[in-house]
Amino acid sequence: MTKSLRLTIATPGEVLLDAEGVRAIRAEDESGGFGLLPGCADLLTVLRASVVRWRDAEGKERYCAIRGGVMTAKGGARVAIACRRGALGADLQKLEADAMAGRAAQAAAAARARVSQARLHASAVRQLVRYLRPAGSSQSLFADGEGEAS
Repeated sequence: MTKSLRLTIATPGEVLLDAEGVRAIRAEDESGGFGLLPGCADLLTVLRASVVRWRDAEGKERYCAIRGGVMTAKGGARVAIACRRGALGADLQKLEADAMAGRAAQAAAAARARVSQARLHASAVRQLVRYLRPAGSSQSLFADGEGEAS
């Protein structure tokens, strides 16, 4: 059993961290926070915008704010995080504020996508109704009056 982990954190443009001798790692996915120790089981999970924490070989706690990513743990000795954006730092409060801002931005983008999807759906339904209704007819699609509003 290994006594330490190798942690790599990378973005598409750079490797932010490649550290050996890591004693423990804390991260967050949709199920909540979790920790990894040397000898951990293999794992694949999607991380949310959060601060990843780890203890280095000297026992000092280190931090990296990420805007979501994918974490893999293999062989109980290697942990890799691939993220779109990340920032190493020593100020935990500032990094946590950055992570919260990232979650808020993701939630706002998801809300905009839902509104756009609803508009597209309504437009498609209107087009279908126009296509199915005979030209110039104000009759309901229900010939016998069923389903009409009173």
